Amino acid sequence: MARHVRKQIYIQARQERLLKRLAKRTGLKEAEIVRRALDEHLQVLESAEARRIAWERVDTAIASLMAQGPAAGGRTWRREELYDRTG
Repeated sequence: MARHVRKQIYIQARQERLLKRLAKRTGLKEAEIVRRALDEHLQVLESAEARRIAWERVDTAIASLMAQGPAAGGRTWRREELYDRTG
């Protein structure tokens, strides 16, 4: 079992009512419900941060490519050639 660290938090009366109701319905201790909710929320936040960092890298890469300007020699195709005309 993981070592627990004591934390004191303040919750709203509405949150306490819901927490007690959920604990009674599930048979879990209130502290376990809070730990699980915290784990889930932290995972969401970490995922959002990872996505933000990834998009920053994409933005940087795109800006770098755009700064290089057009490709030498220009393009050798026409837009219409990109579409499949067999379908």
